[in-house]
Amino acid sequence: MGHSNERGRPKVPCRPPRLAAARFQERHPLHPRPVSRGWQVSPHHRVSRRKAIGLAAGATLAAPLAEGATTETPRGALAFQREVPLARPYDVVVCGGGPAGFAAAIAARRAGLCVLLVEAQGQLGGMGTSGLVSHWLGGRTSDCRRWVVGGIFRALAEEAARRGIALLPAPAKTKYQPHGWFKGQLEAGVPFDPYGMAALLDERVAEAGVEVLLLTQAIDVAVSDGRITHVVVSNKSGLAAVPSAAVVDATGDADIAARSGCVVVKGRDEDALMTPATLIFHVDGVDQDALAAYIEKNDTPRFRKEIEALRQAGEWPFPYDILISVQLAEKGTMMINTSRLVGVDGTDGASVTNGLIRGRAETQRLLAILRKHIPGFAHARLKAVAPTLGVRESRRIKGRLVLSVADVTQGKPFEDTIGFSAYGWDLPDPKRPSENPGHGKLPPVTPIPYRVMVPQPVKNLICPGRAISVERPVLGPLRVAAPCMAMGEAAGAAAEQVVRRRIPFSDVDLPSLLEVLRAGGGIVE
Repeated sequence: MGHSNERGRPKVPCRPPRLAAARFQERHPLHPRPVSRGWQVSPHHRVSRRKAIGLAAGATLAAPLAEGATTETPRGALAFQREVPLARPYDVVVCGGGPAGFAAAIAARRAGLCVLLVEAQGQLGGMGTSGLVSHWLGGRTSDCRRWVVGGIFRALAEEAARRGIALLPAPAKTKYQPHGWFKGQLEAGVPFDPYGMAALLDERVAEAGVEVLLLTQAIDVAVSDGRITHVVVSNKSGLAAVPSAAVVDATGDADIAARSGCVVVKGRDEDALMTPATLIFHVDGVDQDALAAYIEKNDTPRFRKEIEALRQAGEWPFPYDILISVQLAEKGTMMINTSRLVGVDGTDGASVTNGLIRGRAETQRLLAILRKHIPGFAHARLKAVAPTLGVRESRRIKGRLVLSVADVTQGKPFEDTIGFSAYGWDLPDPKRPSENPGHGKLPPVTPIPYRVMVPQPVKNLICPGRAISVERPVLGPLRVAAPCMAMGEAAGAAAEQVVRRRIPFSDVDLPSLLEVLRAGGGIVE
């Protein structure tokens, strides 16, 4: 039977969720069925019946050089032809299964649309699971008394807490003490077990009837008349071209927007530099009571004084001077969000690789220092190192609206507000990783206008998450998990109008969209 949405309309069943990926491969094998008609692979190439793939030769591979070879980077491009099989069509293809992509897929499926969710990692959840940033921020006010993101986010957080895989901290420090950041906004976060959360997300997409392909990347698109007609995906089965009426770019890096010819920017205006990345690791065996007691007695939540003393003694070799450790759902288990890897470009494969290698080396050195010098860490054990680099910033779209610092600090109201964030200016300086520039006093919550998700000029593409259209500092309060999930829910709900009415995302009827979000528990005013 099909599912029913909250307004009573029967959903069209795509396929039994548990068999979705297997049947996708069985009924539409990725070898060697040719594309049935000519289609545009990118804004720059058009081919007939055979897809031409341009491989940029801008990077060298770490392989031994043959005799007589040079280290000079080759220029130009190598073009070769390959038949790309057509997959079955979908109403919506969601690229990226982090908070924004997960929520978009659920919301679109609730509306009765047939949805394919494509995720590059082996589990859904994005940085919270694959990157071990297992602490959702931005969803509640700093006193823990009010939710500012409802809908899918709140329901998921509360269910995780009921299952014992997440905490919903209360204001009293005796009940919850995230790494000693008392007097700060992180007390209102939702820490969770990443492995339990990944399993919960699997359950939710299966129950909704969303089809999922893990370990699958959206690598290119076909564009015709200002619309994406196919998303080209790649996994162990090979390549496939997936027809779709609407596309959600929840990659966090605006990958689909960039490859479809949308206007994108990257980094600071003056030099394109981006905020440092981090490789997260988890430890257990921490004496949390001893840690909290030391922090409160010495009023040193970030250990700046202690780190400066270690630096003077030659025992702190890192370019940053703060320690961030966050209590997770199990007492004594801490998330270490401390390293600041300067110069990483999250859209460059070689740069990300270098960041991962540097991050793993720093993890070993940092843990040894924590055990030796930081109260409570003497018997800490390394529990996990993230397999995915924590990238805070990369591309941003230039949408119909660019949300400015002035808009935010002046509390400007927007008629198309689809959600809020309760978080601060958190975008460390690209060159001075321990400095976090402020840009004026923020109101208690930051509104998120719908228009910041709508790129130009592609009509059937929407970009929820940290790649939105904002002035760079505004990424700080909006890039974290809870507001990203609010954006994703709005994007998925908007896709219903785009698919059924055959309109661009820019022409979505906002009163109708806001009504849908309210009905699902969303907070839009």
